[in-house]
Amino acid sequence: MHEIIDQLQELSETVPVPLELPTFEQLVEVEEQILIGLPAELKEYLLHASNVIYSAYEPVTAADPYSHTFLPEVASYAWSIGLPREQIPICQIGDSFYCIEENGQVQFWQDGDFTDEVWESFWDWVDDVWLAQ
Repeated sequence: MHEIIDQLQELSETVPVPLELPTFEQLVEVEEQILIGLPAELKEYLLHASNVIYSAYEPVTAADPYSHTFLPEVASYAWSIGLPREQIPICQIGDSFYCIEENGQVQFWQDGDFTDEVWESFWDWVDDVWLAQ
């Protein structure tokens, strides 16, 4: 995991207004807003690498409630169009979502259903999907 975080930080693009990393308290607020506990790997990502800007994929963030990637807003929209409530979206692509279950397994939800693509952990998804862009 630390190697992947380091790799993400190295690949991160420089932008005029960089993203901020959330505090632990902000993660607690996000959990309270979505009424679901965040899996440990997602918390690690949010705390240590959610400021990374790399490729066309924009995983969720937790520091800026006005960001289009703010987890409670992304989750609210995803759930409103049919993503099962127990799934937490981690990356939005149009009306499709990569999402994670509380057990840490990641799936791709598209056109109202899950595809056969499954990753055993958040970090497997980062390595196989996000870094592969």
